[in-house]
Amino acid sequence: MNIFVGSLPFKLEESELREYFEEYGDVTSVKIIIDKLSGRSKGFGFVEMPDDEQAQQAIKELNGAEINGRAIVVNEAEERKDRGGSRGGFGGGSQGGGGYNRGGSGGGYNKGGNGGGYNRGGGNRGGNGGGRDRDY
Repeated sequence: MNIFVGSLPFKLEESELREYFEEYGDVTSVKIIIDKLSGRSKGFGFVEMPDDEQAQQAIKELNGAEINGRAIVVNEAEERKDRGGSRGGFGGGSQGGGGYNRGGSGGGYNKGGNGGGYNRGGGNRGGNGGGRDRDY
């Protein structure tokens, strides 16, 4: 069973997280998610346990448990949903041509096309043809 673990202390190591779950049974893998830009923990991760009964017991016992002063969240991980084109980011977006977004919907930094602008908040700042569009 794949288990989601959230609200982790940022300095917690995967080996330490593994020890907490090994008290309840075999652990196949432990992965703390790391931010690609900063190299720091994002404060959540996943633990894989092969025995569902042991995994359920670990979830029951560890959800709300305190680790280094933080109450962690532990529950069964949900299957990752297909994000499709509804997410911003480079080359994505649901409205206005996608691009680099910081909140809001659509818009973004576009090189060519007629979508949004550099978006740092709610809504679309650029609209069609606005913002920092460039045609190369």
